[in-house]
Amino acid sequence: MTQSASAPRTAGRLIALVLVLAAIGLGVAVVRHLDTAPRTDDAYAYADTIGVAPEVSGRIVELAVADNQPVKQGDLLLRLDARPYQATLDKAQASLIALDNEIALTQRSVNSQKFGAAAAGASVERARAAAEQAADTLARMAPLEGQEYVSSEQIDQAKTAKRSTEAQLSAALLDAQRATAAVSGVDALVAKRQVAMAEIELAALNLEYTTVRAPFDGVVLNLRTSTGQFAGAGHPVFTLANTSRWYVVANFRETELEHIKPGRKAQVYVLSDSGKRFAGVVDSVGYGVFPDDGGADAAGLPHVPRSINWVRVAQRFPVRIRIEQPDASVFRIGASAVAIMSASDPSR
Repeated sequence: MTQSASAPRTAGRLIALVLVLAAIGLGVAVVRHLDTAPRTDDAYAYADTIGVAPEVSGRIVELAVADNQPVKQGDLLLRLDARPYQATLDKAQASLIALDNEIALTQRSVNSQKFGAAAAGASVERARAAAEQAADTLARMAPLEGQEYVSSEQIDQAKTAKRSTEAQLSAALLDAQRATAAVSGVDALVAKRQVAMAEIELAALNLEYTTVRAPFDGVVLNLRTSTGQFAGAGHPVFTLANTSRWYVVANFRETELEHIKPGRKAQVYVLSDSGKRFAGVVDSVGYGVFPDDGGADAAGLPHVPRSINWVRVAQRFPVRIRIEQPDASVFRIGASAVAIMSASDPSR
């Protein structure tokens, strides 16, 4: 009777021991899985955005998009009043034409000056030849004066001719110097032409800037203006989200970052359609957040608040996960998401 009663008790103890060991093993496996493949519900969808701002100032004459409207790369977003910039371009082109005419007229004047300088040079050569001839004549006649082959009057005439031709040579040299100095050029006007061409190029560029087109496929956000509004250069009119590339920013605990490296695979769910699973790749891991509990100012860092104030909670850091094949109908900026790291080799 005693043996029959102890047998069920022994069997029950064995079953309980097996269940305890199984629970311990399951717990160890779960902890190991969570360590090597962490997950977080603290995540949201994100896409790169830009503020659409014109390069020049002007009044909006055409607004081709509406708030939350999808656009394709190259689509017209808005158009500014182009008349002032067209007038500036026309003026610059007219200035170039006038400058070209001035260059042509000046070139003709320069050519005339060069011809005058050449003629003055020829006069110098002629005067030099006459002076040399008069000097040679006097040199030949001077020895003959003592032999009474030439008269004193002839010698005086030769000396006078020599002095006259030398004076004419000096005058011709001065005329040639003046003519050469008077020769100008068109270099300064040609330099001005380069400036005029640069002004035309700038005016044409500003005219082109009056038309603003989409730099990528995206969605128009936060449009709060209409036709007739004056848009300042560099001041955003609305926001454009780049829908060609989506991310999920997942905030993981700092104790889980050891196994999260760029390039690691991840699975992502968006709460608006949790039945769809999206594959992703870790793009980067955050290296700084704004501290909640004091410390130095860390302006510009992402702010990830801790959920419990009276317990020392591990800080969370943002992990940027790039979605490989996003569904444009599911993803919206700021949508809640769940991120699960793949169970790959934690040493990666």
